[in-house]
Amino acid sequence: MLKISVNKLDELFALIASKQTLYIPADREAGVAEYKKWEQGMKLSNALNTVRSAKDFFFPQTENLVDFKMEGKNIEVIDIRQESEDFVVFGVRACDARSFTILDKVFLVEPVDSYYKNRRDHGTVVTMACTRPAETCFCGVFGIDATEPEGDAVCYNDGENIFFKAHNEKGQKFIDSVSSLLEEGDTSKLDEVQAKTRDILKKLPLANLSTDSFGGDKLMENFNSDKWGELSESCIGCGTCTFVCPTCQCYDIRDFDTGHGIKRFRCWDSCMYSEFTRMAHGNNRNSQLERFRQRFMHKLVYFPSNNNGEFGCVGCGRCLSKCPVSMNIVKVMKALEVK
Repeated sequence: MLKISVNKLDELFALIASKQTLYIPADREAGVAEYKKWEQGMKLSNALNTVRSAKDFFFPQTENLVDFKMEGKNIEVIDIRQESEDFVVFGVRACDARSFTILDKVFLVEPVDSYYKNRRDHGTVVTMACTRPAETCFCGVFGIDATEPEGDAVCYNDGENIFFKAHNEKGQKFIDSVSSLLEEGDTSKLDEVQAKTRDILKKLPLANLSTDSFGGDKLMENFNSDKWGELSESCIGCGTCTFVCPTCQCYDIRDFDTGHGIKRFRCWDSCMYSEFTRMAHGNNRNSQLERFRQRFMHKLVYFPSNNNGEFGCVGCGRCLSKCPVSMNIVKVMKALEVK
């Protein structure tokens, strides 16, 4: 397997950035990482994951869709779409990599979302296998192997070297583009690191969390559970869980009058907000209980019902660490679990 010394990461990043835009997880403050456009001297974060997911690169929080120019009764529609630049997202973890396959099932089915597809076509996802999973991680519950992440290409870190493997043609093209810095390497130490990581994953507090009580065939019994009232009481409807979630895909579309034209844009929305799905007649989910239930029913029941059993959660643990009242999908799963 091809490798590069961890001491030569700056050279690697410089080479990648000379060919296309590069984004890496970088420290924002102590223990907090976010994806940033690489610049000379920027270091790859040692944090397990970023505060916000890599979803932003393909489904940004806000985006201009189309412009309108109005003169009297005449309306000119201005298509502002442009081809995305080629870019590389380096260091994506296994949970976020799986989230892309979930988002693809939403945005790449007919009618295809051309904005999302444009970014997917031009973006190369280079994942990084985990070596230090956190207690909030539970990706394995959804069949994700943190030591063998998906993506176009994958990297493995044995502490001394970074090893590369391609998963598809785009990944191979990426490896070929940096091959001048790579050399063949012995993976014996890497095998030990992966084995140790898998042992850690088995011992994590949430490793044995069960999904047996959920799925498309459990719709009515979960929907009608008397547990929703108690579970939703502490939720303040802030939407933090949806904004840090790598698989949430809801958005709102608004028109904004700039004074010299109209801009139509979309921005992330949250099923936890009181105005979510509000129509002319009003809102069909008027209580926090109904909105709270909608979020978790979608992840655990509705999505798998429509996608061959695949759940809408990837076990990244962000909602566990970021919810201000410590209410999250794990507590919901445990409360609704059939004993």
